[in-house]
Amino acid sequence: MNEITEKTIDVRQILNGKMGAKAKYVPGFAVKWLERILHQDEVNGFLWDNRDLVGVPWLESCVKYLGMTLDIVGEENLPEPGDGRLYTFVSNHPLGGQDGVALGAIIGRRYDGRFRYLVNDLLMNLPGLAPLCIPINKTGSQSRSFPAMVEAGFRGDNHVIMFPAGICSRRNGGVIHDLPWKKTFITKSVETHRDVVPIHFGGRNSDFFYNLANACKRLGIKFNVAMLFLADEMYKNRNKTFRVAFGKPIPWQTFDKSRTPAQWAQYVQDIVYRL
Repeated sequence: MNEITEKTIDVRQILNGKMGAKAKYVPGFAVKWLERILHQDEVNGFLWDNRDLVGVPWLESCVKYLGMTLDIVGEENLPEPGDGRLYTFVSNHPLGGQDGVALGAIIGRRYDGRFRYLVNDLLMNLPGLAPLCIPINKTGSQSRSFPAMVEAGFRGDNHVIMFPAGICSRRNGGVIHDLPWKKTFITKSVETHRDVVPIHFGGRNSDFFYNLANACKRLGIKFNVAMLFLADEMYKNRNKTFRVAFGKPIPWQTFDKSRTPAQWAQYVQDIVYRL
């Protein structure tokens, strides 16, 4: 985890960590552009001002900083904190940042911080968030240990928050929707006897974001270019109200052999979009 300084997020340092010796070939203007798109100065200002916070208090401060108003529906469906069981919380992923922050604040407050995210390892660069994360990097040097990290998350003694689509929602045919959900949360929830709590988070990113993602897809660009703009989208979405709907827990025994794990994942995704 990074030490908190007045420049905790350093684009050049991140590039060095991701690209090694090849990072020196990234031109200076490209680094400056990335610093601007990632809102490096604003993010570092927030991290520095909140350097004494970690975990759920940090998330709650982030919600306040972003001016988020959360309209919570179905809170009575959340399991009781003292029931002695562990759950898998799964949500659609419309925003790519704020949704994760908001859900962590809500669930963390209710369960006294006893949860972990399964998230992209880039978020480990945020010191206030890092202790709540089990990092996943399926394309880099950690790819071989991906199953072990997922296993650690589900075998641990914390609730798990997942976005089974893996990336934030895309627009297809004018409809903003997650990509098909991956089956991991089904198989691991069954293995560890965790009921699944479905969540729908209302919200959207800008037309620019969806147009860029679709253009990259048409051009066959495999790198998730749109991901670079998620911080910019987060700032565009400041001071907005978001509806958060919790559904009733789905018993892990539901996910039997009558369907494949991928079909059960689709079943849960359909439930989420009806909330």
